[in-house]
Amino acid sequence: MYELIILALLMRFPMHGYLIAKITNDTIGPWAKVSNGTLYPLLIRLEQSGLITRAEDEPNTEQTERTTRTFMITEEGRKRFYKLMMDTSSNIGDYQRHFHQKVSSLDLLPYRERLHLLNHYINYCQACILHIKTEAANLVHELADNKGANPAHRELALNIMQHRAEQWQAEVDWTLQLREKLLPGKKDSVAGSDL
Repeated sequence: MYELIILALLMRFPMHGYLIAKITNDTIGPWAKVSNGTLYPLLIRLEQSGLITRAEDEPNTEQTERTTRTFMITEEGRKRFYKLMMDTSSNIGDYQRHFHQKVSSLDLLPYRERLHLLNHYINYCQACILHIKTEAANLVHELADNKGANPAHRELALNIMQHRAEQWQAEVDWTLQLREKLLPGKKDSVAGSDL
């Protein structure tokens, strides 16, 4: 995920490591933070892989001999950015968090790719809702057969499942709103349709 965040930032303009760290931490926070011990080795790996390159080192404004390392994306880095953005099969269990990171860079993609990602996420959320509803129905059936089951336990479990289904429905609604904002002038009422 950090690789995508860094490449997405550098797709906009060159940045120095401190600014990359600040924006990344603001994006993934408040409790998760990328440490310098994680960020700078990743920047070095991305540079060694030819995905980013250093711009001219600039003298630091402080009274030290350090220089500020500014990074910019390469053509290979742009290709890798698009590949990471369009990846919908890796980290499927954590796809919600990955999709949220992709949203701020959707404007960097052509229309069809935006549509594909938004529709994929809508389908992903709807699959989660269906799974929860199926599991809730199974739980009701199983507990009904078990005469010794505590009715309060069933109600609490069903309440949690209902809450999770509502959260996923909120994700669907939010993504539909995003789709309308990011795809103006194109009406697409069916999530999976191909325009």
